[in-house]
Amino acid sequence: MIKELVYTVKYILGKDLAGRNLTVFPDDTFIVSYPRSGNTWTRFLVANLLYPGQPVTFANIERLIPDIDLNSKRFLNRLPRPRVLKSHEYFDRRYSQLVYIVRDPRDVALSFYHFYMKLGRIADGYSIEQYVARFLTREFDIYGCWGENVASWLATRYNSRGFLLLRYEDMIDQPCRELARVAAFLGLEADSERLWRAVERSSAENMRRMEKSQSDVWVVTKKARKDIPFVGFASAGQWKSGLPESCVAAIESAWGHLMKALGYELSTSPAPSPSASLFALPANRGQTDE
Repeated sequence: MIKELVYTVKYILGKDLAGRNLTVFPDDTFIVSYPRSGNTWTRFLVANLLYPGQPVTFANIERLIPDIDLNSKRFLNRLPRPRVLKSHEYFDRRYSQLVYIVRDPRDVALSFYHFYMKLGRIADGYSIEQYVARFLTREFDIYGCWGENVASWLATRYNSRGFLLLRYEDMIDQPCRELARVAAFLGLEADSERLWRAVERSSAENMRRMEKSQSDVWVVTKKARKDIPFVGFASAGQWKSGLPESCVAAIESAWGHLMKALGYELSTSPAPSPSASLFALPANRGQTDE
């Protein structure tokens, strides 16, 4: 009874963050990824595609494409439908239509390390080796480790209707092409000019500029350190100079089979996993799944 009363009060006050308890509607579309895999950038790309007549900023992104872990059920339930929502959740059968973004876990680990330092969850003197050891065991995150989160979606939804797989590295290399795939997935007619404009407005340079002026109004950054940017290098392969060899070897040993299936070349030779065949994705993984 007390728990129900507490929840009712939180719901009325808009303090019941939705998360896994989100009310999911059949016409919802989700932008999903493991954290630090390009989800916020993708949100800006999609928002600029959906709302070309208004500026998309850190001040309004939670209204345009809200994060289910940062907003209340009450707020999300009142949004006009169909909704496009951001999520980092592992497999949820209720997500009938989703864009799933993957990123090289070596770059994810490095980005996450700096992000946790920005949030104050690890101290400046905390070594990357200490962090990676915990990163591999899902100790830091409620969404599972990288391998669990990615595999939970690929093993259940890959090549099925309502599922589109994007690689962050492909988005960096060919942003207009990959955004065109998203537009087709969403049923939007977007010509080259509209795609280019959305990409330009969502560029790392523009997002960094907005972050500097809006970091105090966005829920993610307003209480975080200002000397470490949220928008990082926005490039692929930073792990080659930023991760010690021991960390690279540990990540590849843990998830090398899944990384290879996703097209990431390994710098070491980890022992083959007995479950490797489960992740032998078809060669046409870059095509839109209708």
